[in-house]
Amino acid sequence: MTIDYTWWKDATVYQIWPASYKDSNGDGIGDIPGIISELDYIRDLGIDVIWLSPMYKSPMEDMGYDISDYEDVNPDFGTLQDMQNLIDGCHERGMKIICDLVLNHTSAEHAWFKESRSSLDNPKRDWYIWKKPKYDADGNRHPPNNWLSYFSGSAWTYDDTTGEYYLRLFANGQPDLNWENKECRNAIYNSALKFWLDRGVDGFRIDTAGLYSKHQSFADAPIVFKDQIYQPSDKYTHTGPRIHEFHREVHDEVWSKYDIMTVGEVGHCKRDQALKYVSAARKELNMMFIFDVVEVGSDPGDRFRYDGFSLKDFKKVIQNQSDFTKGTDGWATSFIENHDNARCISRFGEDKKYSQKSGKLLAVLQTTLTGTLFIYQGQEIGMTNLPRSWPIEEYKDINTINYYNAFKEKYGNDPDFKEKEEKLLDVINLVARDHARSPVQWNSSANAGFTTGKPWTRVNDNYTDINVESQKKSADSLLRFYQKMLQLRKQYKDLFIYGNLEILDYDNDKTFTYLKELPDAKSPKAYVVLNMSNDQVKFAPLIDGDFNLLAANVDELDENVLTPWEARVYIVD
Repeated sequence: MTIDYTWWKDATVYQIWPASYKDSNGDGIGDIPGIISELDYIRDLGIDVIWLSPMYKSPMEDMGYDISDYEDVNPDFGTLQDMQNLIDGCHERGMKIICDLVLNHTSAEHAWFKESRSSLDNPKRDWYIWKKPKYDADGNRHPPNNWLSYFSGSAWTYDDTTGEYYLRLFANGQPDLNWENKECRNAIYNSALKFWLDRGVDGFRIDTAGLYSKHQSFADAPIVFKDQIYQPSDKYTHTGPRIHEFHREVHDEVWSKYDIMTVGEVGHCKRDQALKYVSAARKELNMMFIFDVVEVGSDPGDRFRYDGFSLKDFKKVIQNQSDFTKGTDGWATSFIENHDNARCISRFGEDKKYSQKSGKLLAVLQTTLTGTLFIYQGQEIGMTNLPRSWPIEEYKDINTINYYNAFKEKYGNDPDFKEKEEKLLDVINLVARDHARSPVQWNSSANAGFTTGKPWTRVNDNYTDINVESQKKSADSLLRFYQKMLQLRKQYKDLFIYGNLEILDYDNDKTFTYLKELPDAKSPKAYVVLNMSNDQVKFAPLIDGDFNLLAANVDELDENVLTPWEARVYIVD
């Protein structure tokens, strides 16, 4: 078998959420100089690429995904020179850096939108999506259709200046750009892409990469949630009629001119449609993020409608995530945590009695999966979800707050509201985006060493037990285990990065056992067994061969037993 080695396929990527990484000046907000101060730590972990979440100028309604100037840095995070120092600092250490690219929408404070909303005949009016109101029989004004915002309520905002609504699939201050307008697209390419590529950025993670093309009928969405007015608009906004044309145009006009990495956030997509985004022959994106794993148990249209999942469900979505490379020219990604999702130990492990052990199990899982590996800040030390005891007022994310407020408005007068609220708070405590956004826990000093000031959002209470400094000192820590597993991933990259995944115990509700193998029957295989339960279970190899232990998250192995949350990796000849 001939393997097409490419730097972005072999890479381990480390995502940084700037506001919560490290604060250098005591204002309580993480910043770029703070990131620069920890570049050696990131390199020593075994990282090849840093993915920096939005650092652009922004009013921060949605934590920087509402960009008011693509060509400047948010003053809270630093300056353009600080950003250049970060780019150069990564390169000096043999790492690369990719930035978040937000192309579906801008901030309402962006100069383009200020012009667009100024009058009906402004030259930039058509750079955004404007529609006239609908009126009912009583003359009451309504949005143009029933599309639901991803952050609750209508996806349309009425603008008094011109008497029309603008589309904003996310927050009020995030108007959607009109990709049907070529002049608008050219401006995006020059301002958001080339500006940074010419300064040395090595690629982009592309936000909401499936949403640029809207069906121009702007028809009402089908009724999915009968208990609410506004409905998910995916039928008309996700993977629309021109989406692949737009991605190919970006490639031809921009990507093809540089040696870069592109990963698109597409979210939910059937396999045949997903492969259109990442097929090498189609020249659109290098790879994509599908949310099958991180959102398992939730309704795809509403993360807070949560039913839970079985281990079999988990195996199925891991298989789907890994299979993009099987028999295709597409490429896969491996991730179980990011800025939009809860902490993996709380979601998929056990964050109390077996916190560090289950964290090591999840490290084994991730580092042996096919595709480009993505790790989120704090994952390497086992940061967990926020405590259930915290009140809703401690949550800062617009998605969480809007959802809770809409829920309270809808059910607040119900006699069983308290019971309903507790159930919702349980779900928020499990899946809210806020959990990933608490400050990184550097040490056991005040505010976990994140800042000398008052942090913009509360530090998790467990920082004295879970922090970088203590784990650096312990040879048995999760941090040290991640370093070891990342080294093994590179040492056995043919199997782990490029090999196919075959699940061997699909129906087992406690263990997750799989092979990683290459098509060449003579090549050795990797045999991974994970006990994803609080119970001790029997262990017996499910295939024949000569088993040689490569890694485990326990010091002493019993040949016949797997202890709770035990993980092993064997090379089998």
